[in-house]
Amino acid sequence: MHIQTSSNARIAKNTLLLYFRMLFMMAVSLYTSRVVLNTLGVTDFGINNVVGGVITLLGFLTGSLGAASSRYITYDLGKGDMAVLKRTFGNILSIHLLLAVLVVVFGETAGLWFMSTQLQIPPERASAAMWVYQFSVFSSAMAVVSVPYNATIIAHERMSAFAYISIADAVLKLLIVYLLVVIPYDKLIVYSILFFCIQTLDNVLYAVYCSKHFEETRTRPEYDGKQFREIFAFAGWTMNGNLAAIGYTQGLNILLNMFFGPAVNAARGIAVQVQTVCQRFCVNFQMALNPQLTKSYAQGDLATMHSLLARSSKFSFFILLFIAMPLMLEAEFALKLWLGIVPEHTVAFLRLVLITGLLYTLSNPIIVSVHATGRLKKFQIVEGTMLLSIVPIAYILLKFFGIRPEYVFVVHIVVELFTQYARLRIVLPMVGLRLGDYCRQVAAPLAAVAALSPIVPLVAYNAMPGSGLAPFLAVCTVCAMSVAAAVITIGCTKAERGFIFAKAGAALERIAKTFRRD
Repeated sequence: MHIQTSSNARIAKNTLLLYFRMLFMMAVSLYTSRVVLNTLGVTDFGINNVVGGVITLLGFLTGSLGAASSRYITYDLGKGDMAVLKRTFGNILSIHLLLAVLVVVFGETAGLWFMSTQLQIPPERASAAMWVYQFSVFSSAMAVVSVPYNATIIAHERMSAFAYISIADAVLKLLIVYLLVVIPYDKLIVYSILFFCIQTLDNVLYAVYCSKHFEETRTRPEYDGKQFREIFAFAGWTMNGNLAAIGYTQGLNILLNMFFGPAVNAARGIAVQVQTVCQRFCVNFQMALNPQLTKSYAQGDLATMHSLLARSSKFSFFILLFIAMPLMLEAEFALKLWLGIVPEHTVAFLRLVLITGLLYTLSNPIIVSVHATGRLKKFQIVEGTMLLSIVPIAYILLKFFGIRPEYVFVVHIVVELFTQYARLRIVLPMVGLRLGDYCRQVAAPLAAVAALSPIVPLVAYNAMPGSGLAPFLAVCTVCAMSVAAAVITIGCTKAERGFIFAKAGAALERIAKTFRRD
């Protein structure tokens, strides 16, 4: 009981730290995005989005080994054997150093050819695009080397490190905005150089923090043939899923460039950026729970694991729904208020990617759970194959049926729904959770909230006399009240309602005491 209480307190503390980090980063990101878009222009903004994404195609390797790093470090930390943990970290570091070399080699050969010959880049911006690409290559290589250190921080649940370093990162990005405006050189080249410098500093800070606080990171790269093979086998099976994830993000980005040009890439880049900012609200919550999911499985405590899985899925969805619903209704006004310049298709793209984001909240707890088991073969074959189908389906529809760019995202949503069902059928038996129990505890409450909570906001939105700040705030208020009412009445269990009311009452009491003292 004491251990469970301690875990809950640690999850709560880490969640608060991550939310503080997220709110600050969100404010900075929204401001800097507006300035960068207006300073670079729609075409250069789109070039930066698609060219920088070419090297990100290698992220399926990085993501695969990153997932393996996180799983092995967290699992060994749960076992409590420092000698084993040191050996594991040394092997993981060696693997990532080799991968960094591979990223550079691939980037300067096949990736360079693809960027130079297959993308739609205006001839007068080819030189600037090359600068963006080269800095993307070396940023990616450094990010690869940083993965074991980030995984260690998450495994130790030291989310304060992410909070502090992210705040420094956000402050430096504010400086970038100022320098971008005042430096009298090519703005796209200047932006790529400054962004590269910040990413380099971030990676160095994570490594220094780990070296200072975690004994296992103060070790040299090692080579243990058996563990190398184990980690690569684990990463090999996650690679299919990560290749699919990169494929349907950067692959769709490249398809949109090939068929519609940089302006549509700019629209997609803006929509995805808003989606990313919104998802941070639930990603932070999930990041605080993920280590506990793995540790619970490592310790054989499946009851706690089931509870964490359900809690992570439900409350992540509810958190994102609070933000996504008003943004989907008032997308046009919100984008104009934020950016001033709103590229064509951005409004529709934003609404569709927010729906996709809601589906993502349900996939992450399942993926973390199957990683905890280490039994990935069937899961990755099925999930990866289904998700990889998004790009060829979209290509066929674009090439032979001439669909509008919005329908590319509809394809993504439909495939994601089928993939989530497949994930559940494969993973739940592995962790001893029945599909019927999952549907009763998670799927049914979420479906009810998603179906009923938009009714009143839709009526209010259609009844508004026009667009403007007052109607926008009114719709946001109605959305918040409607989602809150649905979550409390039909989305939560009796115990969850009691917990929410208790926390809300305690918070109100603290506020009242503060006012009484004043």
